Amino acid sequence: MTKPVIGFIGLGLMGGNMVENLQKKGFEPIVMDLNKDAVAAVVARGGSEAASAAELAAASDIIMLCLTTSAVVEKLVYGEDGILAGVKPGAVLIDFGTSIPSSTKKIGADLAKKGAGMIDAPLGRTPAHAKDGLLNIMAAGDPETFDKVKPILEMQGENVFYLGALGAGHTTKLINNFLGMTTVCAMSQAFAVADFAGVDRQQLFDIMSTGPSNSPFMHFCKNYAVDNVSDLGFSINNANKDLGYFLKMVDDLNTRAQIAEGTSADLQAAVDAGMGDGNVPEILDYFLELKK
Repeated sequence: MTKPVIGFIGLGLMGGNMVENLQKKGFEPIVMDLNKDAVAAVVARGGSEAASAAELAAASDIIMLCLTTSAVVEKLVYGEDGILAGVKPGAVLIDFGTSIPSSTKKIGADLAKKGAGMIDAPLGRTPAHAKDGLLNIMAAGDPETFDKVKPILEMQGENVFYLGALGAGHTTKLINNFLGMTTVCAMSQAFAVADFAGVDRQQLFDIMSTGPSNSPFMHFCKNYAVDNVSDLGFSINNANKDLGYFLKMVDDLNTRAQIAEGTSADLQAAVDAGMGDGNVPEILDYFLELKK
């Protein structure tokens, strides 16, 4: 697949920059998004707009999604004018979002009935990395389908990891986000308890960061708690969604993750308190208000 036609749905910060990177590398993508300004920017650089997901799929060799939730992905796949209605044999759907693995596997099976393939390929790093083709990409799917799209993925990612069967990418991303968001919640609560106990936040950080608890996430929490700089760039709303997906995955695996249940409860409480748009380390403010 030397120069496939690419359709791209989802032109948020990450998706929009991914499309710009593809256009810099000579592609003329077909796009869809509710944000017409984002669509217009792509069209001005030589891309085109599709009127429906079915139309986009019918014209594309590779269909890329960078969307917010599994529910949105399923709506675009299964809708009356959705991807499944238009996809052609031999095409490949790539889901770059963070989705529920059981949903991903269901979509993959239904695409296979149409002779099309699927790769789940959630992302690491930032929109700035996306613009320069330097993302971390956690890709999964059958080997033949992965090999088919690997050259295109390597145009978008500095590190492209192949993780095995379809769903393994989303599974890995959810495990990663469970651990990261739990670390942020734990460190933020540590700062809050330090306040209640009269311990200086900077001193607490200086001591903890010299030991094995030190991590980049701890530094993000310190940046907010000590320096009042909120720079993680991942919202409480998104973290709450991902922990919910993690718990759904755990339930599908017929087990429990009690630590994740605690993290999820904290994130949901912060969302309920109106803090969902803030970056995750800002959950400190929620913990500071907790009283018996």
